[in-house]
Amino acid sequence: MQNEKQESIFDAIDTKFQAQLSVLTNGTSPVARQDDLFAWINHLSLAPGKLLELALYPLAHGHEIMQRMGDEKGPGGGKDARFRSENWKKWPWRLYAENFITTEAWWHTATSNVPGLGDQVERAVSFAGRQVIDAMSPVNFPLTNPDVVEETVRTGGANCIKGMMNAMEDMRRTMSGEPPTESEGFKVGENLAITPGKVVYRNHVMELIQYSPTTPDVYKEPVLVLPAWIMKYYILDLSPKNSLIRWLIEQGHTVFIVSWLNPVAEDRDLGMDDYYRLGAMAAIDAVSAIIPNTKIHLTGYCLGGTLALIAAAAMAGNKDDRLQSLTLFASQGDFTEAGELRLFVTESQVAFLKKFMWSKGYLDAKQMLGAFQMLRSHDLIWMRIVHNYLLGQRDKMIDLMAWNADATRMPYKMHSEYLEKLFLHNDFAEGRLTIEDSSVAPENITLPIFAVGTEKDHVVPWKSAYKVHIMTSSPVTFVLTNGGHNAGIISEPGHRGRYYRVHERKAGEPYIDPSRWLAHSTLNQSKSWWGEWESWVAARSSSERVKPPQMGTPGGLYQPICDAPGTYVLKK
Repeated sequence: MQNEKQESIFDAIDTKFQAQLSVLTNGTSPVARQDDLFAWINHLSLAPGKLLELALYPLAHGHEIMQRMGDEKGPGGGKDARFRSENWKKWPWRLYAENFITTEAWWHTATSNVPGLGDQVERAVSFAGRQVIDAMSPVNFPLTNPDVVEETVRTGGANCIKGMMNAMEDMRRTMSGEPPTESEGFKVGENLAITPGKVVYRNHVMELIQYSPTTPDVYKEPVLVLPAWIMKYYILDLSPKNSLIRWLIEQGHTVFIVSWLNPVAEDRDLGMDDYYRLGAMAAIDAVSAIIPNTKIHLTGYCLGGTLALIAAAAMAGNKDDRLQSLTLFASQGDFTEAGELRLFVTESQVAFLKKFMWSKGYLDAKQMLGAFQMLRSHDLIWMRIVHNYLLGQRDKMIDLMAWNADATRMPYKMHSEYLEKLFLHNDFAEGRLTIEDSSVAPENITLPIFAVGTEKDHVVPWKSAYKVHIMTSSPVTFVLTNGGHNAGIISEPGHRGRYYRVHERKAGEPYIDPSRWLAHSTLNQSKSWWGEWESWVAARSSSERVKPPQMGTPGGLYQPICDAPGTYVLKK
């Protein structure tokens, strides 16, 4: 008993110390990357052949480098977007670019195929090195970027003054917690999230919005959408022209969506059970009460799709047959191939991040945003610095950028459970996850599934989203669309440059891997996948259309509370 008391005191000392340290490091473990670095150095020191290859790299690739120097298409054969300007073809800028491209290739060689080095360590070291190399790109410095030199000469240095003003303004806004410049032109409820509807239910975790019909009759089965709790729901209801919600309603579907609470420190103990019971299941109960004796098309986006999978598995285990189908937008239930985001989720990093969240009661959105930006540091960090501060220009704010700046927090308990149980240990896919003390298994799901992956998704790589084929025994229609995690989903009809591939695995058909799926899939050029999904949902709905349902249950538990977009989405 005395030993247990002493251990608890010692643990408390560790927790307090690491919590304070985590504030200084912004939630990043100071030792997480050191272990990877030392492992790489040690294995590299035992590979004399690899070291010789690196030492002789300039000689071995000299001919290739000289050929590139004479390529009329520009540095790197014109394939590198950073050096596509005509100015980069001129001397000495061409030399700077080619040296940088060669350095990148050398680093890739140094961190690839090192004997005995594990894949996770290899990816971590390669990623860390890439961050340093990206920072040292000649594009990022005024004297080695010909476009900046040209602009400085053309404006007489006015771009430098404007860039300095932009930097000071952005710093002021960051320190004061204000949104980015020009985002004031986008306001939720005024020109964002303006599809008419009512909040028909509210609890401490979410508000449920039911949207007003726009057609004289509707499909009988409603669509219920679960967005991720790390984002505000109106990603699916941006401007009227690209609102998936509005478009779906116009096709004759009754739509409900969950708007999650933006938690504060007092909500630190909200966990996965709460998001399941008070979020997914409370929403399903509400929709079932408003439209009784009717099955539901459950739809999830990102982490909302993970929750939808968990809810569907739990309902299958409980023999609850209220679901008609399951749709997953850029979602994963198996996290073994979750891409470079896994580099931020190691035992060391998660343990340290938990201390950081413990000290505040939540994880601030800035930490998640920083991780996402590092996955595409060139596009999301350095190019913006060059554009805004060196060239003295400003990116035109669009609705998707305004939404991205309106991020949410994550409660301590829920995010800890998500990182440990799902991301780190993959408990759901491997049958170890329990919800409300009952195990849930994805293989119990037999519902027809429509799953969407995006080609350039750095958050949920499409091959990870594709794993739903081996997690369930369901017929699966899988769509691969161009774009990234958000832009690929917000892909309204008429959007220029959009295309997608689709293929259905029917019930009883054998599994095929992603490479074979690509060969079997049908390519649809210049089309939005929205129409493919809507047709799929309509085909799994009752053939006879019905009168639109009432808004909520007037006088009952689900009577309308207020107009959409509700109140939770407005909380900062």
